[in-house]
Amino acid sequence: MSDPVPPRLILGCPLWAEPAWRGALYSSGADADQRLYEYSRVFSAVEGNTTFYALPGPEVVARWADLLPADFHFCAKLPREVSHADRLDARQPELQQFFQRMTPLEQRLGPVWLQLPARVGPLHLEQLIRFLDALPRDYHYAVEVRHLDFFRKDDNERQLNRMLHERGMERIMFDSRGLFASTAIDPATLDAQRRKPRLPVHAIALGQSPTVRFIAGMDNQQSLRWLEPWLDKCVQWLAEGRCPVLFMHTPDNRLAPELARLFHARLQQRLPDLPPMAPWPGEQQQQASPQQGGLF
Repeated sequence: MSDPVPPRLILGCPLWAEPAWRGALYSSGADADQRLYEYSRVFSAVEGNTTFYALPGPEVVARWADLLPADFHFCAKLPREVSHADRLDARQPELQQFFQRMTPLEQRLGPVWLQLPARVGPLHLEQLIRFLDALPRDYHYAVEVRHLDFFRKDDNERQLNRMLHERGMERIMFDSRGLFASTAIDPATLDAQRRKPRLPVHAIALGQSPTVRFIAGMDNQQSLRWLEPWLDKCVQWLAEGRCPVLFMHTPDNRLAPELARLFHARLQQRLPDLPPMAPWPGEQQQQASPQQGGLF
């Protein structure tokens, strides 16, 4: 039996390849590979949204494995052909291709995410159980549901939570209150408010790694109000020996790393022994650059 994992905060963003982060999170000349390398030296996880839409080539996944630290968490989504098909079926070739393609990541892969559409509700629980039981046992999993009947604190929700807990799987918590509380009218905010689901927020820790996706507005200071309860929860979860996983979103994600840093700083005020966040390569580069002297 492997040794228990010591409690730690696992913090990340919904992507790593954001050009707008150059000069801050990234060094100014960072290419795609360098961005992933620099991102993974600051954050310990990333949402692998790319696999939901299309599988990367084998050489790309091998390169990711070379760039990422051994303790990184690449939370790849199962392909939409699997999660959003008419019927969940573990025999689908896209599912087998997914695991074969992601093999080079080894322990860096996971938790693997199953993001279900809103039409998948309590009537599909038996189908969901069969699907989850047929998944490879070598990985950790997390499931995100969006059907409102899983948010009523009744037998349907209890059955879902019990089923996931028995299988050692997490239920992803989706918190978009900060986004929908925003009164901003910029295009990015309005587009995010159209696209993102608005669901009740239930703080649920079913296993070792309770997972939260926090969707903010464009004002990070204002978003801290909605993050306050998650600070309390992280203190609790870490004290219980868990490893909470949090992802910070903003409408166009330009501000996501800074929101994550603000959250980490607030948590460190409560937990002084929390390891510090690593310096940002882009900011270090700027500090190291010689300043141009004045003419007079």
